Amino acid sequence: MAGYVYILASAPYGTLYIGVTNDIAFRVWQHREGAGSEFCRRYGVHRLVHYELFDDISNAIHREKRLKKWPRRWKINLIEAGNPTWRDLYETLNL
Repeated sequence: MAGYVYILASAPYGTLYIGVTNDIAFRVWQHREGAGSEFCRRYGVHRLVHYELFDDISNAIHREKRLKKWPRRWKINLIEAGNPTWRDLYETLNL
């Protein structure tokens, strides 16, 4: 089963949230509706700013755990490498 690692942000350079899922469109929709996680609800984190697709969910989980240990600056650099304007990628998902 395929899996995704994703990063949500409250705003450019705002609060970040890293998650993993096998259905990115549905999971981000949950976050946007306030049903994704208490953390995202509390801090208004709902803008999809980065995601990566993996062929196997276990690889996605491994990547998520590694990203969560990264310093904040590295996470920001990762986001800006593919999304320099921090636009919300949710509307561009064609899944």
